Amino acid sequence: MNAAPATPSRDNAPGRVWLITGASSGFGRSIAAAALAAGDTVVATARRPEALDDLVSAHPDRAVAVRLDVTDTARIADVVADAVLWYGRIDVVVNNAGMGLVGAVEETSDRELRDLMDLHFFGPAALVRAVLPHMRRNGSGAVVQMSSMGGRFTFPGVGGYSATKFALEGLSEALAAEVAPHGIKVLIVEPGSFRTGFAGGALRQSAPLDAYADSVGPVRAGLPDSDGKQEGDPDRAAAAILTALAADDTPLRLPLGDDATDAVLGALDAARTEVLAWEKVSRSTGFDD
Repeated sequence: MNAAPATPSRDNAPGRVWLITGASSGFGRSIAAAALAAGDTVVATARRPEALDDLVSAHPDRAVAVRLDVTDTARIADVVADAVLWYGRIDVVVNNAGMGLVGAVEETSDRELRDLMDLHFFGPAALVRAVLPHMRRNGSGAVVQMSSMGGRFTFPGVGGYSATKFALEGLSEALAAEVAPHGIKVLIVEPGSFRTGFAGGALRQSAPLDAYADSVGPVRAGLPDSDGKQEGDPDRAAAAILTALAADDTPLRLPLGDDATDAVLGALDAARTEVLAWEKVSRSTGFDD
């Protein structure tokens, strides 16, 4: 087990208490930094917590780094129990840990798909289940689910990745309605291209088949080539997330970036157009009474 923070304060933890997964880099790191800048307390988890030493040393009274692989669901319960022991509560949980996968559906192995689902769906679901009893007891809280614009629509080469995010969004939409009476918010964040490690070290690729060179090939080449060149700023994304959480009417879904906003609006328009085009057929399936 990890050591307790130097000065844990069960009854008077400064600000809100955040539990953030995948906090060593990318969005997780930016969200942790933004929360600390706001005067809050952060339990920052990562598979390599030593990567957070600088963040913790800068805020020794309000930050602690904890080792957590979110696919280890048994460990999740221990981490939540420790956070509640140290600080008395968890106000915001952020399911951020993740990675990318490029591959056509036929190219994607069962192992690759199951591993990704463990990371993006079963792990976050387990963390939410572990945290909710404490939030319900307090009558407040927020769950932030880091999805993607690929959680609203998809395209060749990212079917497996999008499937995990579609699953997370479906779970979260139901969750939001279930926990609202208990004073708990749910925010699904849908970023586009941001300058994180997603297109670099956090990107995996399935073994390619020649049959999909034309449809998936451009994605295989384009995503790695975009690494470090994306227009999205993770720090500004973190600021937007804090703004949404602070609002009286926090949105269920929050696209981030011009590309995500434009693409989500386009997907919604296309979906409506298709439903209207086939509305007569859709409505023709009932019994004639």
